[in-house]
Amino acid sequence: MERLFPVYTQEKVCQDCYKCVRECPVKAIRVENERAYIVADRCVACGRCIRICPSGAKLLRNDIGRVRFLLASGKPVYVSLAPSWVAVHPEWTSGHLIAALRRLGFAGVSETALGAQEVSAALAQELAAVDSGLHISSACPAVVDLVRKHVPDLASCITPIASPALTHCAMLRRHFGDDIGVVFIGPCAAKKSEADRHPELMNLAITFAELDGWLAETSVNPLLFNPGPDDVFVPQGAAEGAVYPLEGGMIETLNHYGSPSTIRKQAIAGLGRLRVSLDELKDRDLRPAFFLEGLACRGGCVNGPCSTRDPSPIDGIMAIRENTRFGPAGPRPGLNVAIAYEPAASAVPKWNDIALKEALSRIGKTAPEDELNCGACGYDTCRSLARALLNGDAETSMCASYMRSIAQRKANALLRCMPSGVVIVGVDLRIIESNRPFAAIAGDEFLEKFDEKPGMAGAQVEDILPIGKLLRAALRSGEDIKRERLKVGDKLLTIEIFIIEEHKIAGAIVDDVTQNEMRRDQIARRAREVINRNITTVQEIACRLGEHMADTEILLSSIAEGFGEEPDREDGA
Repeated sequence: MERLFPVYTQEKVCQDCYKCVRECPVKAIRVENERAYIVADRCVACGRCIRICPSGAKLLRNDIGRVRFLLASGKPVYVSLAPSWVAVHPEWTSGHLIAALRRLGFAGVSETALGAQEVSAALAQELAAVDSGLHISSACPAVVDLVRKHVPDLASCITPIASPALTHCAMLRRHFGDDIGVVFIGPCAAKKSEADRHPELMNLAITFAELDGWLAETSVNPLLFNPGPDDVFVPQGAAEGAVYPLEGGMIETLNHYGSPSTIRKQAIAGLGRLRVSLDELKDRDLRPAFFLEGLACRGGCVNGPCSTRDPSPIDGIMAIRENTRFGPAGPRPGLNVAIAYEPAASAVPKWNDIALKEALSRIGKTAPEDELNCGACGYDTCRSLARALLNGDAETSMCASYMRSIAQRKANALLRCMPSGVVIVGVDLRIIESNRPFAAIAGDEFLEKFDEKPGMAGAQVEDILPIGKLLRAALRSGEDIKRERLKVGDKLLTIEIFIIEEHKIAGAIVDDVTQNEMRRDQIARRAREVINRNITTVQEIACRLGEHMADTEILLSSIAEGFGEEPDREDGA
């Protein structure tokens, strides 16, 4: 479902940093399996997450393929061009851009500002008939969704007039016939949601970024065109409506069309500021009437999230101002596209204190002082994270302090259970953590100190064991030292140094092998004694064998001689 929505997550690229959770003004992010996904029912498509995602995991649906398909259908397709184009591409003239868009296959290009003028004229007339209440502009689709989804009680306060873009689409269809296609081009991500909801008026919406990619892909460079007499805006150029991309631009045109000065008017840009303002205005009895020009982007549409460049505020404002001319405030053609904005709040349950307390305990918050409200998880408070856990939008691993405490407990458990002495030190060789066997190896004095202050944090390791030289060498080189032997008094120690954080933190595993070495010496001595006894025995056996061999040789020689003499005596007889 998410991939059909204009904003989505490229799953394999998401780096589990929670920056989108932190920056999303409506918390329309669900973290599952350490990946942050868009919750379409709550998302207002403001594009903030796309702009701030450090890994580029948040993407906007690319609709260029659908635009090409529309162009290939054979019906004439017109562009509704947002007036902020002059801030994005000040190097182009309108003729350059129109010629390039016609080369891409569009039948003509028209200014969305024409629709803005119709909206201002109609709204000025409507506001003249009211004397109280809150009236919220419908120009920004992200603001409309913010109200509908997150402050649904105020949905009826949205002025029942279509946005300038939708009004302009209706104007184009009335002028060129209903059997045309209309594609909006601008800096706005939320316009894609607006097009999805009103395909009968706006077929598709693409961004300046998508347009630039399309121009580059097709090798169409607007600056290489020589605009002709047909490369002009249709059906005519816009006037004061071109100021709409600026914060307060709508109010400026309302005043131009004679909106009563008794109506209080205020522009508020930025969804965070706007949400706070709406909450403050919600329960007020507003007399005289209050008109709120709401804009999702700070500074207005000129700072939209899908521009191909980020103009400096003053440059963007100046470019739009220079491209705006105020015409006579006479009667308009009277095209008024009425839209009723209904609440569309997502079903987010409200949790009681018992459930909230249970969720807080899952992240180690069992007392008020445990609620650090550090914001590392992306939520402003620990209780907001607890609600997200209950809603299924978050995971316990998002709580940095909770995960740190778990890691510390695991490390402490390992240190306690290890039979070897372990010490962890910083670059100054002061102890960060150590276990009891380490203190025991150092001697009874340090064992008592350990019992008084478990871990002996802050103590100089060289005051306990002379292993500073090895630790300094490892910290300097950034490499582990596998095994070293060290004689300390009457003890023989083996030392292994390991790096935890290069050039900053190192640890040492210390073993007292004195008894082992003594046993080895005893075994070697006993073995030498056995060998010596065996050698002595062998020597004795050899001596005795030598004596026996001598006697045997004498006996055999005498026998041989005896047998050799008898035949001679017989011969002589």
